[in-house]
Order: sequence, then C-alpha cells, then structure tokens
Amino acid sequence: MLMYFMNQIKSLISNERGQGMVEYALIISGIAIVVFVVFGALSGQLTTTFNTIITKLGGTPTP
Repeated sequence: MLMYFMNQIKSLISNERGQGMVEYALIISGIAIVVFVVFGALSGQLTTTFNTIITKLGGTPTP
C-alpha cells in the first residue's frame, strides 16, 4: 500500500503535460504587455498622425 502511494506521488511530481501550455501562455502575455507599453508610449504621436490624416482628407479631427 505504501509503495502505491509513493508511486502516485512520483507520477504527480514528474507529470509535465501542462508545461507546454503554460509556456505558451507566458509568451503570449509577455507579448501583450510589450504591445500595451509600446501603444501607450506612442499614443500621443499616433493621435497626432491620425488627426493629420483626417484633416487632409477633409474631416474634423478628434480632440
């Protein structure tokens, strides 16, 4: 009986089935953070660029 429990504990410790999914989730979340930081840093410049394009097309830029 004790050997059964020891084998079960060893199999739980060495189980690596979900490891690949966790790695992908960490990579995707890291990319998302980088995208948010870049868009946050460039938000003023992007707004100016889009307003310039809208003005040249004859529209009214947003405040």
